[in-house]
Amino acid sequence: MPDHSYFANLIWQIADLLRGPYRPPQYERVMLPMTVLRRFDCVLAPSRAKVVAEYERRKDKLQGPALDLRLNRAAGQRFHNRSEFDFEKLKGDPEHIAEHLVSYIQGFSENARGIFEFFEFENEIDRLREANILYLVVSKFASVDLHPDTVPNAQMGLIFENLIRRFNELANETAGDHFTPRDVIRLMVSILFIEDDALLATPGTVRKLLDPACGTGGMLAEAQNYLWEHHPEARLFLYGQDYNKRAFATAASDMLMKQVDQNGTGDNVRFGDSLTDDKFDDETFDYFLTNPPFGVDWKRQQRELKQEHERRGFDARFGAGLPRVNDGSLLFLQHMWAKREPVQPQEHKHGSRLAIVFSGSPLFTGGAGSGESNIRKWFIENDWLEAVVALPEQMFYNTGIGTYIWILTNRKSQQRKGKIQLVDARDVWAAGGSEDNRRSLGDKRRHLTSGQLAEIVRLYGEQKDGEKCKIFDNEDFGFTRVTVEQPLRLSYQMTIDRKAAFLDEAPHLLDDVQAIDTMLGREPSQDWNRIWKRIEEFLEESGSRWRIDEKRLFRNVFTQKDPSAEPVAKPGRDADYESDPALRDFESVPLKDDLNTYFDREVQPYTPEAWMNREKDKVGYEINFNQHFYTHTMPRSLEVIDAELKDAEAELTRLLREAIE
Repeated sequence: MPDHSYFANLIWQIADLLRGPYRPPQYERVMLPMTVLRRFDCVLAPSRAKVVAEYERRKDKLQGPALDLRLNRAAGQRFHNRSEFDFEKLKGDPEHIAEHLVSYIQGFSENARGIFEFFEFENEIDRLREANILYLVVSKFASVDLHPDTVPNAQMGLIFENLIRRFNELANETAGDHFTPRDVIRLMVSILFIEDDALLATPGTVRKLLDPACGTGGMLAEAQNYLWEHHPEARLFLYGQDYNKRAFATAASDMLMKQVDQNGTGDNVRFGDSLTDDKFDDETFDYFLTNPPFGVDWKRQQRELKQEHERRGFDARFGAGLPRVNDGSLLFLQHMWAKREPVQPQEHKHGSRLAIVFSGSPLFTGGAGSGESNIRKWFIENDWLEAVVALPEQMFYNTGIGTYIWILTNRKSQQRKGKIQLVDARDVWAAGGSEDNRRSLGDKRRHLTSGQLAEIVRLYGEQKDGEKCKIFDNEDFGFTRVTVEQPLRLSYQMTIDRKAAFLDEAPHLLDDVQAIDTMLGREPSQDWNRIWKRIEEFLEESGSRWRIDEKRLFRNVFTQKDPSAEPVAKPGRDADYESDPALRDFESVPLKDDLNTYFDREVQPYTPEAWMNREKDKVGYEINFNQHFYTHTMPRSLEVIDAELKDAEAELTRLLREAIE
């Protein structure tokens, strides 16, 4: 049986017909809806006559949803088409094919018809007709057999993904906005359900899963496949949302055709921006699975989300904090976690588990007190972060960067409580885009074989410290950002230039300055404390009352920083010093360390008078994979390097000699 690549290539060849009226980046406007339409046509073919007959019997008695429901039953699907047309009949009247094609689409049930509205396909029908290629495109698609007996549902999803990847490469867009490689999804799904075998094996189990950035629905499909394979007795209701119209329409069409568990509403995949137009507000879910866009800013949503954060705090989604505006991926994490199920077994509520793909940025970006760090702090201190799995680079179609799978849950097993597991799978990969296609697919030059995937899942499940797996306490990733202050040191000297500069600003203090000049002389002094004490005594005796700004002006003009000078004491009776902002520094002290011991041991570069300003303490969290999995490799000796260079030089000489001869 031909694989998904065969059919994707076949459809891709049809796209060449669009050359001219369409630029290559615009091909998807026609090819995606036409592929969906042809798939619908093939799926409904066996029951078409029955549906049309049922429609003729019921059209005068039933309308709207009641009629749709009746005809769906006749079709044996979640959708139907009551039109007299199909692709073969459309070919029979070239002169009126545009009108007939529109009529054919209008004959679908409301849920399927809405999909083509999101594709905005009627606009493209007019454009194809004007270019005189509509009949040719329809005829070519009519020859492609996309019936489920020929192209199973799993293959159909891969066809959509293959096409979208190619279209986005032409447009230089981010294919990752739409789908995630299946090997990555399978790993995520395997880990997501790894702790729940007993729960999912319970007769009558019903669970809900949400992907708020579902793209074409690949994650939803793989989650369903996993349950069918491992726990066929369990029911998993799938829900998704996406803001990209064509990706959403593709996902919605795929869900209609697949025999997935749904809650009966028929609109489990919904259109809209999950961050500002939450279609699942006030709903909770047992599982979450998503790949939010990497490094995409949220400037457009900033005002609304900032208001939600400031006004509603933890009563809404973003109480833990807001990340920097140039990457909104952590917003999706909080959005999902706000919909978690509580752990109330007596009420058949067993908490939630979540798997999300991130770039490296959410692991460590942002210092203590920043939005990112506060978000990590919230999740870790509440003991919700179960594990992080580091994936190889070049695993995704649209980017070669390293990626990480985060696993979160509010029902950790007893063995995992208070712990976070790190799995380093960065060196676990095979060359090529997939196990059955060793060629690169866009930026995807590496993949996980089924054996490698099983090995990573095994490492995860065993929870044993080793070369590629390490177990840490939650607080191992926390630190206190301590402010280290050093005293301000000022030397004093009266000079003609300084006196002139001061009197330009405060000429009314001429007599006082002249007296101070006579009293203290013009020799430099490295003890500002002594100098100012004498000046204050003089001012008190003379009855002069300087304003605070005048005192500040005097010090600014007649002193300068001097590392060899005495520290400047704070006003008052205590022995504290004024701090020098230019010398202020920060120390990140691990939470497990005693601050005073750490300070005595680690801050040797500071002067003995340095002190910790504990009023400015900030607690932060970060996860640095390189720090925990770094292995030192001894450099090669100079003798070995020199020998290799000589060998390379000899080989180059030999090749040049052969070329000349």
